Amino acid sequence: MSLEGYDTLVEEFKYLLEVEKPKTAQEKLVAAALGDRSENADYQAAKEKLRFIDKRLFYLNKMIQNAQVIDPSLHNHERVSFGSSVTLIDLDTDEEKVFTICGVLESEPENGLISVHSPLAKAMLGKEVGDDFKIKLPNGMKEYEIEAIAYKNIYSLKQNIRTKSDYAFH
Repeated sequence: MSLEGYDTLVEEFKYLLEVEKPKTAQEKLVAAALGDRSENADYQAAKEKLRFIDKRLFYLNKMIQNAQVIDPSLHNHERVSFGSSVTLIDLDTDEEKVFTICGVLESEPENGLISVHSPLAKAMLGKEVGDDFKIKLPNGMKEYEIEAIAYKNIYSLKQNIRTKSDYAFH
């Protein structure tokens, strides 16, 4: 993943651990003080919210520990690699498409950001401008030619960037 992607994971982890979890734990304590916990909806809701936060913290911790951070700006992008924005020509339709190869958690296929593990990215890796390749897609074989390879910051292309308000459980 990119450095920005890693930083986003760490930011969410810290926010949940330092802000959201203590706030929810306090809500649970206040609700518990109101009496019978078995029929206390506020208590049950806070307890469930804490469970969701803990699950998300576990997931984020695992992703952070296993992250392989790559700075794509350090590559020359003469060949397709992580972080490359690749302009393809569909050899059947002459249609031009641009895809940027990024990490799994950074991908937005609908916006041209594809995971490095996707079949299309795997087919492009290591190729140069002018190279042709075929890929089997659900609707049949496609053949593409690489027209251009460039570097564009992955996060400048993202359209769905999560913020602190997205980290909170409502």
